[in-house]
Amino acid sequence: MRLLVLGGTGFVGGATVTEAVRRGWSVTVFNRGLHGAVPSGVHRLRGDRTAPDGLAALAGGEWDVVVDTWDGAPRAARAAARVLADAVNHYVYVSSGSVYTDPATPGLHEDSPVVEADADSVDGDYSQLKAGAERAVREVYGQRALIARAGLILGPGEDIGRLPWWLRRMERGGDVLAPGPADLPVQYVDVRDLAGWMLDAGARRLGGTFNAVGRPGQTTMGELLDACVAATGADARLRWTDPASILAAGVQPWSDLPIWMPRGHPYRGLLERDVTRALAAGLTCRPVTETVDDTWRWLRDVGAVPPRAGRPDRGSIGLDPAREAALLAP
Repeated sequence: MRLLVLGGTGFVGGATVTEAVRRGWSVTVFNRGLHGAVPSGVHRLRGDRTAPDGLAALAGGEWDVVVDTWDGAPRAARAAARVLADAVNHYVYVSSGSVYTDPATPGLHEDSPVVEADADSVDGDYSQLKAGAERAVREVYGQRALIARAGLILGPGEDIGRLPWWLRRMERGGDVLAPGPADLPVQYVDVRDLAGWMLDAGARRLGGTFNAVGRPGQTTMGELLDACVAATGADARLRWTDPASILAAGVQPWSDLPIWMPRGHPYRGLLERDVTRALAAGLTCRPVTETVDDTWRWLRDVGAVPPRAGRPDRGSIGLDPAREAALLAP
């Protein structure tokens, strides 16, 4: 198989390139050449899809599948799709569950309403950009397009820092503020499982839209944090704390305490999407212990979470140690 990845050095793009190389595919990446290296044997084309004639390097190429992780202007997504329409058989676009109009509603499926977005737009918030790019790709490729609406993505290479923060926190040891309840379901997908599924789907010419994330409750906060303690081998003691008291103290789910989204929160639906269609199409998910262990090995190797390609400012992730200590004080 001949694979083209638009991007290819970030979290999802990098995992997709690595998996394709492992399979023995012929892999080409197209990017500005500003972020990260590519594996040996991968052909790199340089260009800036936002610049005039920025897609010129793609001219004359032929590929079986393209995977596109773009999260910028929908107009740029449409331009790339148009340039590749006769050069690539199948288009896989990595979108997001953020496109739904009401992310709080549990059980959102692929036909649930999405935000208003224009395929020709050059700006907007994250949900509008992703929704607009979905429309742009479908406009050109139709049923030759696979739209993968990812949810929470974890695993080696994570450039946001959610799981790495918990691992580093466990490494410090001591009493750890653990946001309850321990049996709170968590819905996520390991980046390697997402990448493998997208490549399988592309090779099969699978079209349509899919919530590309694991089943709701495939793990829990308790299982996840226990796995973090075990992976680091540190003397960390989980202090399970009622969510009401955490919220009353002004602690923000998802940012101050990554991955945690308590029941009743306006965005709880982000972790309770319907994935019937993706599971039926072959998406499988490895155990949480494997995701955590492999992320810890990767994190020790690289030392720090890498900057996000194209968006180096990822904002503040994780609770300040002094604030955590105050919340744990008798």
